[in-house]
Amino acid sequence: MLVSDRMEKLEDLKQKIRGCKKCRLWETRINALPGEGNYDARVMMVAQAPGENEDRDGRMFIGPSGKQLDELLQEADVSRQEIYVTNLVKCMLPKYRKPKQDEIQACAQHLDEEIRLINPFVIVTLGYYAKRHIFDKYHIQPPNAKQEFSKKYGTLLLADNRKILPLRHPAALLYNDSLKEEMTENYRKLKTLMAECKWFSCCPMKRFYEEGRIHKRWIELYCKGDWKSCVRYHMEEKGEPHPDWMLPDGSLNESLTG
Repeated sequence: MLVSDRMEKLEDLKQKIRGCKKCRLWETRINALPGEGNYDARVMMVAQAPGENEDRDGRMFIGPSGKQLDELLQEADVSRQEIYVTNLVKCMLPKYRKPKQDEIQACAQHLDEEIRLINPFVIVTLGYYAKRHIFDKYHIQPPNAKQEFSKKYGTLLLADNRKILPLRHPAALLYNDSLKEEMTENYRKLKTLMAECKWFSCCPMKRFYEEGRIHKRWIELYCKGDWKSCVRYHMEEKGEPHPDWMLPDGSLNESLTG
């Protein structure tokens, strides 16, 4: 799709979102918020819904959670201008209640179209409901219990050739400052995902994949994904010897020795 056509379609979508009356939330909102940011973004963030400040001013992440987001992005050396930010539900939820399933379903078509048009390298989910919806959309098996979802935060996933990175919502820091270290470390992965590993062009993994000897997932999740989690990367950086048949997670695949 031509850039001009994509921009036109995104602007049309924004107008549809602003005038949407597909569920009860239009009766209590001031503004329905379409996503905003870089139309060529490698990273798309999907949060839950606008807050009071966002509903009033019609802009994304301008309240207290927005301040926390900006601080986390600054720590990650990523600017808002580099990413695209949107919500699962486009209207404020009355009294900050949980979204209802029919409200999520009504907004899902808008989010689906945003994903199609932006076509991000990675979708970053912020919080439980955004993560649950994206997991369902890309057929990722969710944990059995809600509290088990927290174990997925900061772990890059691959499904239907789409990379998913679940992160805690920035608002979590407003209620639990002890999460600061964990969240800062996980948000730093955003910078990593902005480019592939610098060693990839000469890495044996590239050759093994091109020869059909290893699965694509190794390349997508490490070499072109979270390469700072790659054992090979860190050994290369330190100049430590390691065999060509060592996989990114540090395990050895003897079948690659021939």
